[in-house]
Amino acid sequence: MYKARHITDDIYYIGVNDRQKVLFENLIPLPHGVSYNSYLIMDEKTVLVDTVEVSFAEVFLDKLLSVLGDRHLDYLVINHMEPDHSGAIRAIRRMFPDIKIVGNARTFKMLDGFYGINDGLHEVKDGDKLVLGKHTLQFFLTPMIHWPETMMTYDINDKLLFTGDAFGAFGTLDGGVLDTDIETGNHLEESRRYFSNIAGKYGSAVQNALNKLKDIEIKTICPTHGPVWREKVNKIIEITDKLSRYEGERGVVIIYGSMYGNTEQMAEAIAYGLSEEGEKNITIYNVSKTDVSFILSDIFRYDRIVIGSPTYSNELFPEIASLLAKLETRDIKNRKFAYFGSSTWSNASIKLLAAFAERVKWDVVSLPIEIKQSLKEDKYEDCIALGRLLAKS
Repeated sequence: MYKARHITDDIYYIGVNDRQKVLFENLIPLPHGVSYNSYLIMDEKTVLVDTVEVSFAEVFLDKLLSVLGDRHLDYLVINHMEPDHSGAIRAIRRMFPDIKIVGNARTFKMLDGFYGINDGLHEVKDGDKLVLGKHTLQFFLTPMIHWPETMMTYDINDKLLFTGDAFGAFGTLDGGVLDTDIETGNHLEESRRYFSNIAGKYGSAVQNALNKLKDIEIKTICPTHGPVWREKVNKIIEITDKLSRYEGERGVVIIYGSMYGNTEQMAEAIAYGLSEEGEKNITIYNVSKTDVSFILSDIFRYDRIVIGSPTYSNELFPEIASLLAKLETRDIKNRKFAYFGSSTWSNASIKLLAAFAERVKWDVVSLPIEIKQSLKEDKYEDCIALGRLLAKS
């Protein structure tokens, strides 16, 4: 009964939307849900490209059969083995026991480990091709985006690239699937948040993949999350390129933790100084209120970062400590950094922020500012001066 969306004459979108999941990977909020994208190629040979999360397998299979009709499914291409894309593989294998599963050597180790499937396999290496009829698929191994087995599949005929998690975005597809049929502003923002939180650590691997793909013509990008990119192919590649090179655009992100408002007032004063010096792109985050996934997205996006914390039990404010741990995991480079802190009797936060700056090797633009008990006029002026300096840096 389902009507599948055409991507090209012979390629169909048969993905599903998840509006139930609250946390992606049980970590990252999904205020707009998420899609699990799967595609079907109808040629002399039929090919399914990736599957969906297992709880949506029944709807997914109905969508598949609505296009496939009474034809046999010849191949399943696995670009990525993460369970939100591989969860329905066992159901596919049961329905089509003679199907050939296409993947690389690392794919098949995970396929056996997750689902106990170790036969009926068609192994591909970098650059290998598979002829379907008028369509020919070419496979590019792109390890560590963001798992070691990840690869991309290029349809030479339609100049269409199935990219797995690369170029993906959070958010459901509400009616339209192609970017030409939807307003993509929010999806582009969610693509940044997706990259920052999922693939942000693996910038060099992403750069390797982009370099490998630079000589092929790409008219359409089909990721496993978010819109199918056609009109904005160059835009999504540009965003991914900049994020993976850690190239921050002009802007300042101020992040603070505060128990009683004193550290918060320091953040406000720094922002005042920035604005006074003509800086327009300023964002302030209360780390206790905004989920870290949104903060990380802006840290990846902008070139200057300011972090402030009170001392809490002779440590950093807990949510600031958690943020710093996530930043170190992602190994973000090329940022200018300033920091500030408050305490009642111990200045541990300043020492710990200094140690963080040393570990991540960011360019510290000023001596830190510290207050005890409350913000006094001299320190208020120091915060404004720091903002001015950041605007000029």
